[in-house]
Amino acid sequence: MADINVSTLSARLSQAKASSPEGPAYDLIELLFFAYRDFIGDADEILSRIGFGRAHHRVLHFVHRHPGMRVADLLDVLKITKQSLGRVLRELIDNGYVVQRAGPADRRQRLLYTTAKGETLALELALLQTRRFARALNECGEGARAEACRFLFAMIEPSARAEVEALMARADQRTKGRPR
Repeated sequence: MADINVSTLSARLSQAKASSPEGPAYDLIELLFFAYRDFIGDADEILSRIGFGRAHHRVLHFVHRHPGMRVADLLDVLKITKQSLGRVLRELIDNGYVVQRAGPADRRQRLLYTTAKGETLALELALLQTRRFARALNECGEGARAEACRFLFAMIEPSARAEVEALMARADQRTKGRPR
């Protein structure tokens, strides 16, 4: 049996710096896959205990961060079909995590809010993921959070960046003083 020489991550990172930009960026692609797997895995475990999955998490996250969000806006943020959202939203409502109210000016609007139960779950999941970020950023050293934010923002399609920035700013403004 042949010996297999496994490169360390630091050797791979050094190699990545020296490699040309041509060809697939397998190192980044695979690191992103594995990072996402572990980042979302913490929440998946909790969600699976109550019969929910990643779609429920995404909906709960954005409804919690944007109380009163219209269903139409949520569809646009998540880039999913009405049918996909309908099933997930119905389960969140039926299980007491989200409520839907008619708009004050336009009764046809459906505005979404988390219940106390939904807020508790949303915060539990966000704090789990925050701990993972904190550990990783701590390992990367000073200035890592700003660099990570800049990198992730740059990964967003340029035509969508202003919309994402505005959405996040509105949520931050609304939740000043509450955990982010």
